[in-house]
Amino acid sequence: MNQEFLNQLEQWNQEEQYQKIIDAVEALPEGELDFNLISTLARAYNNLAINVLPPKDRPLYQRAVDLLLSLEDRLEDAEDPDAVHTWNFRLAYAYFYLDQESLALPRFEKALEARPGDGDTLEFIARCRQSLELPLGVKPFRVRAQEGWAAFLEGEGALRALMDQKDRGDISEELVERCSELLAPAFSAPAFELGYNGEKHELILSPQGDRCRMFQLVYFQRLAPKQLLDKWNIIVGRARSGKFALRMFGQEVTLEDVQVWAEKTEDCGLGLRMYCEKLGKQPEGERHYILYNLLDQALGELAAMRYVDYLDVLEAPAEGESIPLSALADFVAREVDPEGWPQANDPEMAGARYTAYRGEPCQEEDWELRRDVYAGVTCCVPLLKGYFQGDDYYMDCLHQDGAVPGFFYYPLEGIEEILDLRDKLEQTILGRCGEGIVTFTGGATGTTLGYLDFIAWDLKTLLDTAVEVFREAPVAWAAFHTFRQGAGGIGLKAEEEQS
Repeated sequence: MNQEFLNQLEQWNQEEQYQKIIDAVEALPEGELDFNLISTLARAYNNLAINVLPPKDRPLYQRAVDLLLSLEDRLEDAEDPDAVHTWNFRLAYAYFYLDQESLALPRFEKALEARPGDGDTLEFIARCRQSLELPLGVKPFRVRAQEGWAAFLEGEGALRALMDQKDRGDISEELVERCSELLAPAFSAPAFELGYNGEKHELILSPQGDRCRMFQLVYFQRLAPKQLLDKWNIIVGRARSGKFALRMFGQEVTLEDVQVWAEKTEDCGLGLRMYCEKLGKQPEGERHYILYNLLDQALGELAAMRYVDYLDVLEAPAEGESIPLSALADFVAREVDPEGWPQANDPEMAGARYTAYRGEPCQEEDWELRRDVYAGVTCCVPLLKGYFQGDDYYMDCLHQDGAVPGFFYYPLEGIEEILDLRDKLEQTILGRCGEGIVTFTGGATGTTLGYLDFIAWDLKTLLDTAVEVFREAPVAWAAFHTFRQGAGGIGLKAEEEQS
């Protein structure tokens, strides 16, 4: 590459003319884009994003991520420590400002290995660890949700006009892009469908089987501006459709085509085995995808998430009597949960199903948090499962949107009515800060500690309230912890504060 051109790029960088760098590099033929030029282009996107107001900065940071990841294979053979440092630092930097600190931290650590003692890298490592432990620097989802609805309210007229075009042609991509932009202030990766029921336009927000995301969407729906509801139905989860036919991967499958062997499980749950002869030659992944979509149509997306405890896709019919998938809703209403079925797809009831669990308390002298638990309940199993398995997937998904799953913990010594105390703590916190700040998801009792679980929509407000509540509570001390196994606890009350 011409040295004069490279010098010009560096001069523009020093002058903060980042768009000029982007325009110049992206105008080059693809064959001329070597490692250094692509890395320089990623740096320009990172730097340009700093000067752009959220959420419009996110696509710029994501572009930097995509560019840098395209270089990963070339980096494996790199022997230059500066190249290794620069690549890892720039990638980590983009992740950090996308509120993906769990991805940024290991990259910053790699950058530090290549350039030991680097001050900027050490500072970002500290900021990552602090944010993962106590994510107060991330804009709260409560604020993001308000900004998301403000953006949607401002742009929904143009969105409706686009949906109402008689000669629409193929504008589905444009609709998705336009709606994604309107929801971007609230969600890093929204999943939705758009429709019209003859009277109102519909925005259907899908949790895509993610129970943690379901709580987030229910909260978001609750904040929808009243003036919007004259023109729109805001719906969480796809509705039931008994006459649904799915055309996908070269197949058309109806609910009648699928056989189901169903059983009631504990806590009014549902165990399913499913078989579809039409899908016998489909690859396993396609077969599963089709059947999961059909199940959502048979029960409704929220009901499927609420009731289905396990689902096995069969290669051949099972023994015993089966029913068509179209009859599964009647089975649930009759055999599984007659009382709760009418509200099964009500988003306000979506988190009402609690699962009780038991544990074997650790007998070792030094044990990790929650290893003393012998009994508990939760309406969000994935968070607990992820915590005990050291899997931060659900934490990361919510974290990048400013929502924080976590729990309070406190000693039980001297406490006689353990469950009463937990209920009182929950009700007192809710009474003082309101449901717009937190959704409680369960709790647990250990041999030593008590636990109160939640998803915080505004962590700072919640912790400030919790400090006041625990100050008055009959416990020696109290602390907060995210659902990240490797994070540390944050004290809310010291022993000397007990009144």
